Amino acid sequence: MDRWKRSRAPAQPPAGDETGNADTLGLLLTEVGRGDDEAFARLYDEVSPRVYGLVLRVVRDPSQAEEVTQEVLVEVWRTATRFDSARGTASGWILTLAHRRAVDRVRAAQAATDRERRTSVPEAPAYDVVADEVAGRLEQQQVRRCLRGLTDVQREAITLAYYGGRTYREVAATLDLALPTVKTRMRDGLIRLRDCLGVGR
Repeated sequence: MDRWKRSRAPAQPPAGDETGNADTLGLLLTEVGRGDDEAFARLYDEVSPRVYGLVLRVVRDPSQAEEVTQEVLVEVWRTATRFDSARGTASGWILTLAHRRAVDRVRAAQAATDRERRTSVPEAPAYDVVADEVAGRLEQQQVRRCLRGLTDVQREAITLAYYGGRTYREVAATLDLALPTVKTRMRDGLIRLRDCLGVGR
Protein backbone atom coordinates (compact mmCIF):
# COMPACT_ATOMS: atom_id res chain seq x y z
CA MET A 1 0.00 0.00 0.00
CA ASP A 2 1.66 3.18 -1.23
CA ARG A 3 -0.43 5.60 0.81
CA TRP A 4 -0.02 5.16 4.54
CA LYS A 5 -2.90 5.89 6.85
CA ARG A 6 -1.67 7.91 9.76
CA SER A 7 -3.38 8.46 13.06
CA ARG A 8 -2.37 10.34 16.15
CA ALA A 9 1.02 9.44 17.56
CA PRO A 10 1.16 7.76 20.97
CA ALA A 11 1.24 10.21 23.84
CA GLN A 12 4.57 10.74 25.51
CA PRO A 13 4.49 9.09 28.95
CA PRO A 14 5.77 10.83 32.06
CA ALA A 15 9.29 10.02 33.09
CA GLY A 16 9.53 7.46 35.86
CA ASP A 17 11.47 4.63 37.44
CA GLU A 18 11.62 1.60 35.16
CA THR A 19 13.12 -0.75 37.72
CA GLY A 20 9.79 -2.45 38.39
CA ASN A 21 9.29 -3.72 34.86
CA ALA A 22 12.93 -4.13 33.80
CA ASP A 23 12.86 -7.90 34.32
CA THR A 24 9.55 -8.22 32.47
CA LEU A 25 10.84 -6.30 29.45
CA GLY A 26 14.02 -8.38 29.43
CA LEU A 27 12.02 -11.61 29.42
CA LEU A 28 9.75 -10.32 26.68
CA LEU A 29 12.73 -9.28 24.56
CA THR A 30 14.27 -12.71 25.01
CA GLU A 31 11.03 -14.32 23.84
CA VAL A 32 10.89 -11.98 20.86
CA GLY A 33 14.36 -13.18 19.93
CA ARG A 34 12.94 -16.71 19.88
CA GLY A 35 10.24 -15.70 17.43
CA ASP A 36 7.34 -15.20 19.86
CA ASP A 37 4.96 -12.75 18.13
CA GLU A 38 2.69 -12.44 21.18
CA ALA A 39 5.70 -11.39 23.24
CA PHE A 40 6.51 -8.77 20.62
CA ALA A 41 2.94 -7.45 20.77
CA ARG A 42 3.23 -7.04 24.55
CA LEU A 43 6.68 -5.48 24.25
CA TYR A 44 5.36 -3.06 21.66
CA ASP A 45 2.54 -1.91 23.94
CA GLU A 46 5.04 -1.37 26.75
CA VAL A 47 7.78 0.54 24.94
CA SER A 48 6.31 2.25 21.86
CA PRO A 49 5.09 5.38 23.72
CA ARG A 50 8.54 5.86 25.29
CA VAL A 51 10.28 5.24 21.97
CA TYR A 52 8.05 7.76 20.22
CA GLY A 53 8.53 10.34 22.97
CA LEU A 54 12.31 10.04 22.82
CA VAL A 55 12.42 10.18 19.02
CA LEU A 56 10.09 13.19 18.92
CA ARG A 57 12.36 15.13 21.27
CA VAL A 58 15.25 14.56 18.85
CA VAL A 59 13.66 14.97 15.40
CA ARG A 60 10.99 17.51 16.51
CA ASP A 61 8.60 16.46 13.78
CA PRO A 62 5.62 14.17 14.58
CA SER A 63 5.47 12.63 11.10
CA GLN A 64 9.16 11.78 11.06
CA ALA A 65 8.95 10.61 14.67
CA GLU A 66 6.28 8.09 13.67
CA GLU A 67 8.44 6.78 10.83
CA VAL A 68 11.54 6.48 12.98
CA THR A 69 9.55 4.79 15.76
CA GLN A 70 8.33 2.17 13.28
CA GLU A 71 11.89 1.64 12.05
CA VAL A 72 13.10 1.18 15.63
CA LEU A 73 10.40 -1.39 16.38
CA VAL A 74 11.28 -3.30 13.21
CA GLU A 75 14.93 -3.23 14.26
CA VAL A 76 14.03 -4.50 17.74
CA TRP A 77 12.00 -7.30 16.20
CA ARG A 78 14.78 -8.28 13.80
CA THR A 79 17.73 -7.99 16.20
CA ALA A 80 16.25 -9.01 19.56
CA THR A 81 18.73 -11.88 19.79
CA ARG A 82 21.54 -9.32 20.18
CA PHE A 83 20.20 -8.10 23.52
CA ASP A 84 22.46 -9.06 26.42
CA SER A 85 20.89 -8.58 29.85
CA ALA A 86 24.35 -8.68 31.41
CA ARG A 87 25.19 -5.39 29.69
CA GLY A 88 22.06 -3.43 30.60
CA THR A 89 18.27 -3.33 30.72
CA ALA A 90 15.95 -4.12 27.84
CA SER A 91 14.48 -0.64 28.07
CA GLY A 92 17.91 0.93 27.91
CA TRP A 93 18.87 -1.19 24.90
CA ILE A 94 15.70 -0.29 23.00
CA LEU A 95 15.93 3.42 23.81
CA THR A 96 19.57 3.44 22.74
CA LEU A 97 18.50 2.06 19.36
CA ALA A 98 15.79 4.71 19.21
CA HIS A 99 18.18 7.57 20.02
CA ARG A 100 20.70 6.38 17.44
CA ARG A 101 18.02 6.13 14.74
CA ALA A 102 16.66 9.56 15.61
CA VAL A 103 20.11 11.16 15.51
CA ASP A 104 20.82 9.46 12.18
CA ARG A 105 17.59 10.89 10.76
CA VAL A 106 18.51 14.41 11.92
CA ARG A 107 22.03 14.11 10.52
CA ALA A 108 20.72 12.82 7.18
CA ALA A 109 18.27 15.73 6.97
CA GLN A 110 20.99 18.22 7.87
CA ALA A 111 23.33 16.72 5.30
CA ALA A 112 20.66 17.08 2.61
CA THR A 113 20.12 20.72 3.60
CA ASP A 114 23.85 21.42 3.55
CA ARG A 115 24.17 19.89 0.08
CA GLU A 116 21.42 22.14 -1.22
CA ARG A 117 23.17 25.21 0.21
CA ARG A 118 26.46 24.28 -1.41
CA THR A 119 25.16 24.00 -4.96
CA SER A 120 27.76 26.47 -6.15
CA VAL A 121 30.59 24.36 -4.71
CA PRO A 122 30.25 20.73 -5.85
CA GLU A 123 31.40 18.44 -3.11
CA ALA A 124 30.90 14.70 -2.56
CA PRO A 125 28.94 13.97 0.62
CA ALA A 126 30.56 11.91 3.34
CA TYR A 127 30.37 8.19 2.63
CA ASP A 128 28.80 7.35 6.00
CA VAL A 129 25.96 9.82 5.46
CA VAL A 130 25.18 8.44 2.02
CA ALA A 131 25.40 4.85 3.20
CA ASP A 132 23.05 5.49 6.12
CA GLU A 133 20.56 7.32 3.92
CA VAL A 134 20.55 4.61 1.25
CA ALA A 135 20.26 1.83 3.82
CA GLY A 136 17.34 3.57 5.50
CA ARG A 137 15.50 4.06 2.22
CA LEU A 138 16.07 0.46 1.13
CA GLU A 139 14.74 -0.82 4.46
CA GLN A 140 11.62 1.32 4.17
CA GLN A 141 11.06 0.08 0.60
CA GLN A 142 11.48 -3.53 1.69
CA VAL A 143 9.00 -3.17 4.54
CA ARG A 144 6.44 -1.50 2.26
CA ARG A 145 6.89 -4.19 -0.40
CA CYS A 146 6.33 -6.92 2.18
CA LEU A 147 3.27 -5.14 3.58
CA ARG A 148 1.71 -5.17 0.11
CA GLY A 149 1.83 -8.98 0.28
CA LEU A 150 -0.51 -9.11 3.29
CA THR A 151 -4.30 -9.29 3.29
CA ASP A 152 -6.17 -6.01 3.59
CA VAL A 153 -7.09 -6.65 7.23
CA GLN A 154 -3.55 -7.72 8.18
CA ARG A 155 -2.03 -4.70 6.46
CA GLU A 156 -4.58 -2.29 7.96
CA ALA A 157 -4.12 -3.66 11.47
CA ILE A 158 -0.33 -3.63 11.35
CA THR A 159 -0.28 -0.15 9.83
CA LEU A 160 -2.56 1.20 12.57
CA ALA A 161 -0.41 -0.40 15.27
CA TYR A 162 3.13 0.23 14.08
CA TYR A 163 2.66 3.43 12.09
CA GLY A 164 -0.27 4.87 14.01
CA GLY A 165 0.96 3.95 17.48
CA ARG A 166 -2.31 2.27 18.52
CA THR A 167 -2.72 -0.58 20.97
CA TYR A 168 -4.35 -3.87 19.99
CA ARG A 169 -7.61 -2.79 21.64
CA GLU A 170 -7.61 0.51 19.75
CA VAL A 171 -6.96 -1.31 16.48
CA ALA A 172 -9.86 -3.67 17.19
CA ALA A 173 -12.16 -0.73 17.92
CA THR A 174 -11.08 1.14 14.79
CA LEU A 175 -11.62 -1.88 12.52
CA ASP A 176 -14.78 -2.93 14.39
CA LEU A 177 -13.39 -6.41 14.98
CA ALA A 178 -13.13 -8.61 18.04
CA LEU A 179 -9.83 -8.29 19.93
CA PRO A 180 -8.93 -12.02 19.48
CA THR A 181 -9.54 -11.67 15.74
CA VAL A 182 -7.23 -8.66 15.50
CA LYS A 183 -4.52 -10.43 17.47
CA THR A 184 -4.78 -13.49 15.22
CA ARG A 185 -4.67 -11.44 12.02
CA MET A 186 -1.71 -9.41 13.27
CA ARG A 187 0.15 -12.52 14.42
CA ASP A 188 -0.32 -14.15 11.01
CA GLY A 189 0.67 -10.89 9.31
CA LEU A 190 3.82 -10.58 11.42
CA ILE A 191 4.80 -14.14 10.53
CA ARG A 192 4.39 -13.36 6.82
CA LEU A 193 6.38 -10.13 7.25
CA ARG A 194 9.09 -12.01 9.11
CA ASP A 195 9.38 -14.51 6.23
CA CYS A 196 9.33 -11.75 3.59
CA LEU A 197 12.03 -9.74 5.38
CA GLY A 198 14.17 -12.85 5.73
CA VAL A 199 14.24 -12.77 9.54
CA GLY A 200 15.20 -16.12 11.04
CA ARG A 201 12.95 -17.58 13.71
